[in-house]
Amino acid sequence: MTFVATDFWDAVGKTPLIRLRRASEETGCEILGKAEFMNPGGSVKDRAAIGILGEAVKRGLLTPFQPGTVVEGTAGNTGIGLALAANARGWKSVIVVPRTQSQEKLDFLRMIGADLRLVDPKPLADPGHYVNFSRRLAEEMGAVWANQFGNSANALAHETTTGVEIWEQTGGKVDAFTCSCGTGGTLHGTARALKAKKPGVKVVLADPHGSGLYSWVKTGTVSAEGNSITEGIGQASKVPAVLEGAPIDDAVRISDAEALEQCFSLLKEEGLSVGGSAGLNVAAAIRVAKDLGPGHTVVTVLCDGGARYQSKLFNPPWLRERGLPVPSWLA
Repeated sequence: MTFVATDFWDAVGKTPLIRLRRASEETGCEILGKAEFMNPGGSVKDRAAIGILGEAVKRGLLTPFQPGTVVEGTAGNTGIGLALAANARGWKSVIVVPRTQSQEKLDFLRMIGADLRLVDPKPLADPGHYVNFSRRLAEEMGAVWANQFGNSANALAHETTTGVEIWEQTGGKVDAFTCSCGTGGTLHGTARALKAKKPGVKVVLADPHGSGLYSWVKTGTVSAEGNSITEGIGQASKVPAVLEGAPIDDAVRISDAEALEQCFSLLKEEGLSVGGSAGLNVAAAIRVAKDLGPGHTVVTVLCDGGARYQSKLFNPPWLRERGLPVPSWLA
């Protein structure tokens, strides 16, 4: 019988694994990307959105098709997932985003009816940081605060869906999983699911410059250096509560140039349009595959699509100003 999704919530997940030809040929391994850009809201964050809102319903904080409001601070994609999921259940959404995020994500949030609140970028310890601002706003409004960075429902959504899907889609033949972290929900939940089936699966955190999570895994201390153009991943000063306790075996640090090389290659050579975090993930998967040696299977996450970053990652003047490579067909 053909599967017919009942609504947005039912359509999230069940995304395919795509064999990444160039990366696989380069390493002698099978490198597979979980095509999360195929979720209805366009990113892996759709899973966290319905996991968090579903838990709010279980706790009686929200009731489908009854008045309700959800508030969240986000780099964009979680806000999009929450807004669409809220629309499908008759709730309002108030989304707080740093004004430095890509214009495409900001425009999309407005288009789908989110009450968008822009704030200046601030350090996490600052009361004006978008997460702190959203928490206070939720309290003032008497609304539900999604709290993606501290809500265990985030990781649980990936443990019960993403990890299970990867295990089933590979027939259990997965040797390593690598993923970047914003909240850490994708890595933590997926890692728990895979290690429950196969404890020897190697879990590797992929981190950009400007984030201290690489140092945290390697040394136990959060220490950041440099900076990155990637949006929504990495943490400079603090490990998100959702990531704490994750069964992580190792970490790799990936430069912007490496991540962009993969974004441009996937688009031009394999017809896959992905954002910067996906490019970073693929670069990390290649690094891990080379360390493991030929014959292994490495799975990573293609977090979202490239169209959300057209004004940045695919904008030659913007790239040149930062000394970054420009895709040949746009040069």
